[in-house]
Amino acid sequence: MHLRMPSFDRGLTSFLWAFGLGLYLWLGMLAVGVEGGTAFIFAALSACAIFLFVRLRGEDEIRRPARRRST
Repeated sequence: MHLRMPSFDRGLTSFLWAFGLGLYLWLGMLAVGVEGGTAFIFAALSACAIFLFVRLRGEDEIRRPARRRST
């Protein structure tokens, strides 16, 4: 039997990135003295933007540059 890691949906990985970085931003803003409500709103908006960015651009395959023909 060959065991391998399960594949995860792109939506799940996008959510995990957004949640983790949003939490990091929220706690960071609280640490530097930003009010709790303001920090939460900015962190939530940032998490939404991070989710969309990772969801849309997260798994692009890297392509090799095309070779130019010499004439």
